Amino acid sequence: MKKIVLIAFFAFVLMAACGGGGGEEASAPAAVAAAPAFDPATAGAMTGTVTLEGEAPEMSTIQMAADPNCARLHSETVTNEFVVVGEGGTLANAFVYVKSGIEGSFPPPSEPVVLNQEGCLYSPHVMGIQVGQTLQVVNSDETLHNIHAMPKNNKEFNIGQPIKGLKTEKTFDNVEVMVPFKCDVHKWMNSYAGVLDHPYFAVTGADGSFNIPDLPPGDYVVEVWHERLGTQEMNITVGEKETVEANFAFGGE
Repeated sequence: MKKIVLIAFFAFVLMAACGGGGGEEASAPAAVAAAPAFDPATAGAMTGTVTLEGEAPEMSTIQMAADPNCARLHSETVTNEFVVVGEGGTLANAFVYVKSGIEGSFPPPSEPVVLNQEGCLYSPHVMGIQVGQTLQVVNSDETLHNIHAMPKNNKEFNIGQPIKGLKTEKTFDNVEVMVPFKCDVHKWMNSYAGVLDHPYFAVTGADGSFNIPDLPPGDYVVEVWHERLGTQEMNITVGEKETVEANFAFGGE
């Protein structure tokens, strides 16, 4: 009888140690998925226009004769993209972004941002990218290009692409507005990237307009950057499902 009782006792202990008998598992509980930083159904947006008041600076001509491979790609005169002004003074290539007020973490998109070298020009001239997102640099010309990134808060790189179709991929580890790029082979080629840890940014088009969607309700400082005209800031408040208009005007060089 004592043997039967002892056998039963040890069997009970063994079952408890192994998680049997319907008891709690000995392993750690499963991780709970993190809740979103805000309810997407409450998201608002920010739209607006960036303009240049007064007379626009004269556009200078790009001289490509030093590289016949570049010159033959253009049948018309090519001008620089330092200050691109449309009808009504609309300003292109302005980088608009939420400078402060954003909370939470935002994983980088899986799609790369593409910086193309075509016609011996960088396209786009101004772009935005998230920390950790892939930057894919492409040479679409039948001539040598090199990509020289000159950041202050990230690692500098300078790589050559001598053959058409070559692609190089890089990432940035830190926030930086803005990272300049140049081509050491063709001195007129330049571009800029705004590197952020969130997706709330935009670049104005030829009509000077921008749109930043899916913005969580909150109070923000918004900044607009332009390579020649400097920066401006604005405080905005976005309510639930509200679209806020934020217009910026530069006074010229």
